[in-house]
Order: sequence, then structure tokens, then C-alpha cells
Amino acid sequence: MWPEQFRLLVHLVEPHLVKRSIRTPLPTALRVALTLMFLAQGDSATSKHFEFRIRKSTVHKVVNETCKAIWDALQPIVLKSPSKENWKKISERYQERWQFPNCLGAIDGRHMKIQCPPCTGTEYYNYKGFFSIVLMAICDADHKFSWIDIGQYGSISDGGVWSNPEFAVDLEDGEVDLPDPTPLPHTIRPFPYVFVGDAAFPLTSYMMRPYPKKRLTDEQRVFNYRLSRARLTIENSFGILCARWQILHKPLRMKVENAENLFKALVCLHNFVMSGEEAMPVNERRYCGPELVDTIAEDGSITAGQWREHQSQHFINIGRVGANFAGAVARGMREYLKEYFNSDVGAEQAPWQFEYAFRGYVLNPPA
Repeated sequence: MWPEQFRLLVHLVEPHLVKRSIRTPLPTALRVALTLMFLAQGDSATSKHFEFRIRKSTVHKVVNETCKAIWDALQPIVLKSPSKENWKKISERYQERWQFPNCLGAIDGRHMKIQCPPCTGTEYYNYKGFFSIVLMAICDADHKFSWIDIGQYGSISDGGVWSNPEFAVDLEDGEVDLPDPTPLPHTIRPFPYVFVGDAAFPLTSYMMRPYPKKRLTDEQRVFNYRLSRARLTIENSFGILCARWQILHKPLRMKVENAENLFKALVCLHNFVMSGEEAMPVNERRYCGPELVDTIAEDGSITAGQWREHQSQHFINIGRVGANFAGAVARGMREYLKEYFNSDVGAEQAPWQFEYAFRGYVLNPPA
């Protein structure tokens, strides 16, 4: 984080940390600095106790209060609900950067390891064998989060993970203010705007997922390749988050409410710093430099980002989150996109797609 960003963060957070006390409270800048170091370095309260010369109980209190204040201050600025125009801008960036038209974002989820909360039984115990809360998130084409849902029990069923969040319910009921269907580039038929997810997510009229891997046709391989390219954004977003905030590399030993506030603060800080560096040349960015994320060359080749070397065993994929049954409308939409990507117009946007979609496969193998 640059000094200018730190000063701005302190200015934004300060009204939410005002204390009325006989004793002189810790300065806001110190509270923010302590919290940022605690989150970025993944240190214990003991290390911060010696570093800042304050009691361990005070360290915990400062971190918890400041994380909540960061969320209260930054959420309306860096994570507010997108308007129709915002959704359209996100879609335009997906077409520009990732050659996937009418895409509103990529979605995925993570289990975040926590210490077993008292008196909760197995509510937070997931099928992977540890206690966790669930983070669901959608990101834009530039690796910033546009929506998050935090706090579902780790033990929740596969189908419940996606069906429970309010945003998912609103999407299903058509209550989200999404743009009206728009023709894909160089076509005339209106096509709905969609999100993209991996095979763990359901295929719906607002969510595209890949074709099952068994007995794929050549055209289906191309569709899966184009969708997987768009999905790199959410993988990289989580990767950046995990690489830059070392607190995610260990189980959180705190109340569930405090853990939720901590994760919400991390997402806001991620968006805050990413937005602050957007105007900088790529090679001058500190938070998300060119080597940190996956990069795609003009010939379509992908260079793995350094975040892949910093993955945490305490911040892992959630697995399947919805049923595999899809309606005729959703299947028809996926077929239409498949045909578009394989057409001359669609292939012109990513001329390397056939090479990479078929790499490692025998084309049209005999039955």
C-alpha cells in the first residue's frame, strides 16, 4: 500500500473509530497500521504485543474494531451493488480482456478454516474434515470483487451453498437490476447477460458452466476453453488475496463474528488498493504486479502467476455448490454460445483458441 493510500484509508476509517473515553485512545493511524500489519504478515497477537508495546488483549480488540470500521467505511465505496451501467462496463471489459461477451463476472467460493466455535457441534465442520465458514464471491475482469457472501456454515450441503445467499435468490427471482439482453458482437439476436462458473455451479439462464468432460465434441472443447479463460479472473482474485494477506495461511482463532468482519475487511482492502493502482503503469504496481497474476500473451499462451506458489491449505475451493439439472432455456443458451465461439466471428476474437482447446487431445477420436 502506498503512503497516499494509507493516509486516505486512515481518513476514511477515522469517523468509524471515534471513542469517548477518559483514557487517551490509541491514534487512528496506529490502529490502522497495526491491523494492516497483522493481516498482511499473518503474525500473532503476541508479536504485535512486543512490536507495538501494547497488551495482547488490546491487540485483539484493535484488530476486531478496525476490521469492522474498514468494512463500514470502504464497502459503500469499493463494494457497492453495481448498477445497470456498472454491469455493462464489467461486461465490456470481459469482452475486451478475456473475449467472453455478455459476461458480468466469474463466481467461485472458498472454505476459510476457523477454530471450532463453542457450543456449535458440527455446524461448521465441512466434508473436507475441518471447521470453516464459506466465502462466495463474484469478481470483474480486472480482479476486483463485485459481490461477496460470507458466513455460511462449513457443513452446509452442496446445493445450499449457492441457493442460500440473498443475491442468488434475487437472481433466481429476476430481481437483480441486470442489463437487458444484448446481441453478441456482430449478431442481431439479443442474448442475456450471464456469470461464469466452473463445473461445481448449476447451469441456469444467468450462469454458464462448462460441458461435462466425458466425450466432448470439438465445438464443446472450444466453449470450455473460452469459459475457462474468463474464469481465470476469479482464480486470480482469490490468489492475489491469499498471496498478499498472510493471515489467510493459518486457521483463525477468534469468534465467528470477528472472523467474518476480518474477511470482509480483506475484500474491501483488496478492492481499495487495486483501484488505487489502476492508473499506474503495470510494472510500478506493488500490490498486484505483472508477475503476480496469470498473464496471456497475444498468441493465447498463459504464464502462471506467482500467486500459485502461495496457495494456502486453509483457504480452499468449496467443491460442488448446486444441482446439475439444467432447464431447456439454459442448455439452449450454452449451445448458442458454443456455436458463436466456433463461428468465424467468434473465432476471430481468439484465433489461437483451436490450438489451446485441442492441446493434449486427439481430434475427433474414433467411437
